[in-house]
Amino acid sequence: MIMSQTQTKRPSTAPTPPVFELIEVEQEFSVPQPGRSLFNRDTVGLKALDGVRLSIAQGASLALVGESGSGKSTLLRVLLGLDAPSGGRALYRGKPIREARARGTGFARDVAMVYQDARGSLDPRMTVGQLIAEPLRHFNIVRKGEEAARVAQLIDRVGLPTDAASRYPSGLSGGQVRRVAIARALASEPSVLVADEAVSGLDVSTQAQLLTLLRSLQRDMGLTLVFITHDLGVASYLCEEIAIMYLGRIVETGPTDAVLDTPAHPYSAALRAAAPRFFEPIPEPLPGEIPSPLDLPNGCRFSSRCPAAQEDCRLRDPQLGQQGAGRAVACLHPLTSTGAQASETR
Repeated sequence: MIMSQTQTKRPSTAPTPPVFELIEVEQEFSVPQPGRSLFNRDTVGLKALDGVRLSIAQGASLALVGESGSGKSTLLRVLLGLDAPSGGRALYRGKPIREARARGTGFARDVAMVYQDARGSLDPRMTVGQLIAEPLRHFNIVRKGEEAARVAQLIDRVGLPTDAASRYPSGLSGGQVRRVAIARALASEPSVLVADEAVSGLDVSTQAQLLTLLRSLQRDMGLTLVFITHDLGVASYLCEEIAIMYLGRIVETGPTDAVLDTPAHPYSAALRAAAPRFFEPIPEPLPGEIPSPLDLPNGCRFSSRCPAAQEDCRLRDPQLGQQGAGRAVACLHPLTSTGAQASETR
């Protein structure tokens, strides 16, 4: 059979790259060597991130969870392109994040941030209307004559009173300030929203309102949401996927409900057990303290606190590997659905 030379080829169906992809990302800082005098300038490398692997698809909602000192803030700075990783590759839509950030305003407009200290991130000399209008003007979103209407739409979208545009941040409650920060983030019409402990320090009722707002925004606008938190309840309500960090590494990932219902890593199980529950006694905190990154235990870095550690856990360093459909865990003896140790080792 002879094919016509004018026959057109079908368009290629190449897979869409993830919004964010971290491939063996490391972040090392030089710190003064412990035990030395102030006049000794010898330094030692501290790995805040060590071989992090993570992929975030378009439209996903991911909670990044871990104790203080686990590396969440350092990972956030890498995702935002504020710091270049000292090792590995950090990609945004298939391109290096730092390169994407440096190419004009595309990355800055597409990836919006809601800071933990929302009040501190807002200029107290500007009114709410001016604060929300600033990114509209910077990214040339609307004509100058349309700014006021667009600001009013954003104020209404986040549930602020109609007179909020003329008020200053100092005259707003903590929950209202968070709503202003969200409206300002949405002003650039981003496709990615990154939030760092965006509801911490608020009363339970206000937290619930803001979480409901964020969930509806993510669903209605098709946003990719990355939410950093230490609260498993917040992660469960807001995000469909979860990544649990410990000492600079991601130790478990997967669907949020599946990971929290049947954790595969002992650290995930310990975090769940330590979470408070209604009408139950306050649980015991996770035993022990997170080790110093300058003095990591041999083998698995959780072995010094793990109640189910075995001899090989103190000798072998587990790597993140597949654990069923859509899940991954870094553990030599992952937990089964009943909480017992699996018989097979990696």
